[in-house]
Amino acid sequence: MNASIHLLHKALRTTMQLRSEIPSAHPSAGILGTDRVGAGTVIEPSGLVLTAHYLVIGARDVEVTPPEGESVAGRVVGIDHSVGLALVDVGTARLPGLRIRQTTEAVVGEEAFLVAAHEEGRRVSSGVVTSYAPFEAFWEYMVDHALTCSAASPGLGGGPLVDARGEMLGVVSLSLAEVGKFTLAVPACSSAAMLDSVAKTGTYANKNGHAWIGITCYPVGANVIVAAVLPDTPAEASGLSSGDIIVEAGGAETTDRRSLYAAIRKQPAGAMVRLKVRRGDELLDIGIESSSIETYFGD
Repeated sequence: MNASIHLLHKALRTTMQLRSEIPSAHPSAGILGTDRVGAGTVIEPSGLVLTAHYLVIGARDVEVTPPEGESVAGRVVGIDHSVGLALVDVGTARLPGLRIRQTTEAVVGEEAFLVAAHEEGRRVSSGVVTSYAPFEAFWEYMVDHALTCSAASPGLGGGPLVDARGEMLGVVSLSLAEVGKFTLAVPACSSAAMLDSVAKTGTYANKNGHAWIGITCYPVGANVIVAAVLPDTPAEASGLSSGDIIVEAGGAETTDRRSLYAAIRKQPAGAMVRLKVRRGDELLDIGIESSSIETYFGD
């Protein structure tokens, strides 16, 4: 990438290393671990650190370390599970920041680079945007807009995907290990609702979450198979089991993972979600009294 040295240095200065310790009793601990390390980006003009939500779920205090200088204490002020982003407040600490690119549009083929934080410094990897499309994952997660990049992340997630103008295009979320689509990023502008709420009230909490049942799953042909049922979730209470094949959700045929998630999300949190599942030779109708992921994780 033909980025200027000034642009690269600016991005490096804004990329913080994050470390959070999660109580072992928190529901996320068994899934994501208790000691989490990654990166985040200071954004202008708020001075807040924007990062991937999985780094701070269950945390209240976060250790934020700039490329140079002493670590500062950060406080989680917002988690948006619907897009997979979080905000950390570093208080009065004066740290340089990047501006978020205020558009959801990305041009396939445009140059971009990503930054990862390490204890020994920062690492950069460059490439191009290879897609801008919907994305869903195995843990009941789905977004309408996601970015993929040809560059492989040189470290753990949470750092910035930066365009050729020096604006923050996305937050690095996952390593996909697919040819041409090595890295997945969530558009940074998806944090707008959180930023607005924090500016007005000092915090963000989504009180109108959609239905969530607490499963992981994978597609096989035109069906979706339950991989695991998370403990103490609506799915577990309903008797849904690993290995169940979901053939209908909400009265509509389930043809892939996205159609399953869409059917669940049509309902508000607390609504009854009806699934038709195949278990061995049986075809079962299962009603699940849903909750929300915010309630489950206490956010």
